[in-house]
Amino acid sequence: MFKVGDKVVYPMHGAGIIESIEEKEVLGEKRRYYVMRMPIGDMKVMIPMDSVGEVGIRQVIDEAGIQRVFGILRDKKSTMSANWNHRYRANMEKIKSGNIFEVAEVVRNLVLRDQEKGLSTGERKMLENAKQILVSELVLAQGQEEEQVENMLEGVFA
Repeated sequence: MFKVGDKVVYPMHGAGIIESIEEKEVLGEKRRYYVMRMPIGDMKVMIPMDSVGEVGIRQVIDEAGIQRVFGILRDKKSTMSANWNHRYRANMEKIKSGNIFEVAEVVRNLVLRDQEKGLSTGERKMLENAKQILVSELVLAQGQEEEQVENMLEGVFA
């Protein structure tokens, strides 16, 4: 279980900080919720405490994880299907997994593909979503501002 102040990641949404634990009645059923504030977009999300395991909430990565993420981003090797549909589905599965290292692979692969051949509208949107998820976790993991982290990512791909 998590506590107030914990930095956690909500797969497909990004990282945030648990601000409070509240009990709410929804559809006649009382449940306890984590109230998580997302630093990017200044959004609040309520996550039912009894479904944390199935949703895949996890702690933000540590320093070793940060180094591994940047190692993945710097790696210029990527294996992607030439078929747009297969590539899109594989990337979506990686993003849904909530695994930051797989999200970093998606960001790297789509940036490299964009530099080589350009991206479709769907893949461009996917890249922006994956980048936001990655940046939100790195902001909390490194204790830096969003702009600083985005500049670091731009530096990796320059």
